[in-house]
Amino acid sequence: MDSKLVIQPPQAGQVFDESQVPLYYSRKTADILHKYGPGPRVHFHMGLFAPGATPNTTVSQRVLKRRIVESQEAIVEHAARSWGAYATPPGSVLDIGCGVGGGSLYWAQEHGAEVTGLTVAAEHIPVVHEFARQAGVADRVTAHLADVHTFTTEAKFDAAYANESSGYMDRERLFRVVAAALKPGGWFGIQEHFICRPEWTSFIDGYYKTRLGTFTEYLRAAEAAGFELEQDEDVTDRVAEFWVQSMAWNTAELDRMDPAGPRPAWSRERLQESTITHGKLFRIWRDHALETRLLLFRLSGGR
Repeated sequence: MDSKLVIQPPQAGQVFDESQVPLYYSRKTADILHKYGPGPRVHFHMGLFAPGATPNTTVSQRVLKRRIVESQEAIVEHAARSWGAYATPPGSVLDIGCGVGGGSLYWAQEHGAEVTGLTVAAEHIPVVHEFARQAGVADRVTAHLADVHTFTTEAKFDAAYANESSGYMDRERLFRVVAAALKPGGWFGIQEHFICRPEWTSFIDGYYKTRLGTFTEYLRAAEAAGFELEQDEDVTDRVAEFWVQSMAWNTAELDRMDPAGPRPAWSRERLQESTITHGKLFRIWRDHALETRLLLFRLSGGR
């Protein structure tokens, strides 16, 4: 570990505050749309790069943004293909933690699915619906303000999807809710980060207001809810580059900020903090202190 990065361990009795998650995402909405927009498919998660790829960062901010967005699309497409969605498209998908709707629109546009998105940020609802209208899938995408921990539905879905959202949730409750919402044999696809070196937990959880877990924790929660793990793909090395490209975009944004101009989506101080943090995050992913995995679980009772 870099001796300059001194991370305090979690305090004894530290409790995750669920109320901070809606506030965090509400405050991030404008930033997300500015950095990853204009849409209509806007994502807020890491992206996939070619094995060993280290694209030049001394390029325009426009090129950096295009790379970032393309990498985000690439990981969603890669997961869907690996999980068999191209061969057997799911007719209905529950998108858990849909954000501003990038994943929901993907499933509707590319696979023709009827998508129900869940978000804890009220500001996301009109954004998702407007993007769905722009994309021509307003009849297939619906966003709801809902906490998945207490979510109930009479509908039964072919698939559920959680892209970097399960880290905010109680895993046992999550898998139980998803099991109740899926048809027998339905699948649950997850893109998430897993703790490998606990000394980094406090830093990551504090910055993102999350509560990341271990791979073993997920396996136990899934098994208890009646799921079997079908696929486990470690993509850590292929997503680490995302932090480099994102850091370069931030630097370009700082360079073009005009103190006398219109107020930007974020303050200069906040963007500087984000840029410094991205450098730490790159080292965490490079060293596999955390690992990013694509997991496919299937509910018992199907093929």
